[in-house]
Amino acid sequence: MKRIQSIDTVRGGVMVIMALDHVREFIHVSAMAQSPTDLGTTTFLLFMTRWVTHLCAPAFVFISGISAFLYLQRNRDPKAGRFFLTRGIWLVILEFTLINFSLWFDIRFRLVILEVIGTIGFGFIVLSFLTRLSSRAIGIAGIVLIFTHDLLQFVSTPSNPVLSFLAQVLYRPGITPMGEGFTFLSSYPVLSWLGILLAGFGAGELFRQKEAKQKRLLLMGLLSLMLFLILRMANFYGDPSAWSVQKNSLFTVLSFVNVTKYPVSLHFSLLFVGFTLLLLWQAGRIEGRISRVLAVFGRVPLFYFIIHLYIIHILMFGIFFIQGFGWKDFAFGPFLNGRPAGEAGLGLVWIYAIWAALVISLWPVCKWFGNYKSSHPGNRFLKYL
Repeated sequence: MKRIQSIDTVRGGVMVIMALDHVREFIHVSAMAQSPTDLGTTTFLLFMTRWVTHLCAPAFVFISGISAFLYLQRNRDPKAGRFFLTRGIWLVILEFTLINFSLWFDIRFRLVILEVIGTIGFGFIVLSFLTRLSSRAIGIAGIVLIFTHDLLQFVSTPSNPVLSFLAQVLYRPGITPMGEGFTFLSSYPVLSWLGILLAGFGAGELFRQKEAKQKRLLLMGLLSLMLFLILRMANFYGDPSAWSVQKNSLFTVLSFVNVTKYPVSLHFSLLFVGFTLLLLWQAGRIEGRISRVLAVFGRVPLFYFIIHLYIIHILMFGIFFIQGFGWKDFAFGPFLNGRPAGEAGLGLVWIYAIWAALVISLWPVCKWFGNYKSSHPGNRFLKYL
């Protein structure tokens, strides 16, 4: 089974958007002092700069589930479960080593954070034990998780330190001191994201027949968005942050779509998985130059993810040097990525310009690596990148 360009296109598109959020987090002047989704302090442009990138993680996780299904269908390998297990372990190792270092540049690893790559890794580990089930059963299990995991937020955090740590890994974001000079932060608890990955695995069946796929992706996407509208308007279940009337109608709309990501809520999942389904439907209908350009990024997602973080972080130091800061001003440690205190960083116009330059410069590198991968199909190590 050859690669499906619509999947690579959508994955590449959300990865391009993802880079915008990371440039903002590292370089924007207010990145460390202001939440871009705090309606009391934000501006419309800053809010939307952050909000649009909420699409990235759910799309990435959902498409990872689709890709796992297609891998299973393509290889018909009874040992596919072992591949998912080893790939999952590899992703978790990468998260807690190479990727964590790219975030903090702290050689002592005083803060280790569980984010999207790690939670996908744990999802693949779980999936490795489910491969004998039908895709429908796995997809239904994912949907059940998506709709019910919010109930876990009503469960109090256990007082036992071990159980508390497990709760943070599984369903409740939190910080756990692990000893002197070492802290663990869970930003992407596994269960809610596992639901999205398993639902994606179930949706993989839609990509076996092109015409049926397009129609059902559209219907599923519209249904997801309709359910979001109904539940969000009710303000009853599915998100700990209810929407409310704001200072004007524009900010009231922002409040309505300002759904909770940490932990990912039902409203968040319905909204952004719904958008993902519509993008997959649209990408399957239209193929052109833009689709081919984006697909280059989508074919090498992990490679792109790792190198773009290191480039942005190194670029951050270069900008601060230009602004007059020196090595003595850079602060490292838990929750400190080297940013100096005070007015360091650039405005949003510069953030968008740097983001565009970064994406353009990464395209030929990703194209080269994608060609290298496709010309070395027997290289087992490349399968993990």
